[in-house]
Amino acid sequence: RMAGGGTEEAATAASSSITELENLISWRVADSDIEKLNSAAGTEWLELDERTIDVLEQALSVSEATGGAYDPTVLPISSLWNFDSDEPTFPGDDKIQEFLPFVGYEFLRINTEDNTASLRNHGNGVDLGGIGKGAACDTALEVYRNSDISGGIIAVGGSVGTYGNKPDGTDWRVSVRDPEGKLSDGVGVISLETGCISTSGSYEKTFTEDGVTYHHLLDPKTGYPAESGLVSVTVVHESGAISDALATACFVLGIEDSLPVLKELGASALFIDEEHHITIAGDLDFEPISTSYTVSRLSL
Repeated sequence: RMAGGGTEEAATAASSSITELENLISWRVADSDIEKLNSAAGTEWLELDERTIDVLEQALSVSEATGGAYDPTVLPISSLWNFDSDEPTFPGDDKIQEFLPFVGYEFLRINTEDNTASLRNHGNGVDLGGIGKGAACDTALEVYRNSDISGGIIAVGGSVGTYGNKPDGTDWRVSVRDPEGKLSDGVGVISLETGCISTSGSYEKTFTEDGVTYHHLLDPKTGYPAESGLVSVTVVHESGAISDALATACFVLGIEDSLPVLKELGASALFIDEEHHITIAGDLDFEPISTSYTVSRLSL
């Protein structure tokens, strides 16, 4: 949705910029930059598109800031769980322990001067699923900025990017989904001007096997779904990529360990825990709607 002149052209350009990025950074797309990088693991450095290098660089910056709670090299483990397939299954502890040593953001090396990257060992692999939707918002917002429109909003998966103002001049209002409700149910509304909001929730992709329910937000340190007492984390940051990766990292870290990271990276967050409590960390304009949740605020 947009306002101002040239909206149709901007919408088309934004849409194709997202498709182009997806074709560069999805490990599942044949001949994508990331598929080539993964195939060359342990052998050579590759020259990649600068857009890919940019996303890899942002991914590494969040990995370093979070001590690997978000890790783009999680593919050896995430592909074992295969949450995006029709029938994900528990891979078994033996398999997880076998492939866990291949996960580690220090295995991914980038040279921004000549736009090259490499993975250190055979068996390493990059999966940008935890940052790609936010990065797609960034490319769309870049298109908006370079056009004549006065404001626009873009949603890609669990990430929303906003630019400028709404036609009536007010801030954008983005609903935060109720983890226990229907898709249309919200716990409240975040208001913001230009910026990005990303949510990671354990309700997004799950399966149950032998009475145990597993969710897709894996802790790169253990290879298992993260257990932090949280059901959803929403992060607001000027960068979509960083908000997306941080939402995953904060879910893994839990509230307490997330606070210094949010402060360092200039982000704010909304945590929803298993006890039906919402914690707002940082400067966030949040208006609660649901009466099923209590709310408290922490300053960073």
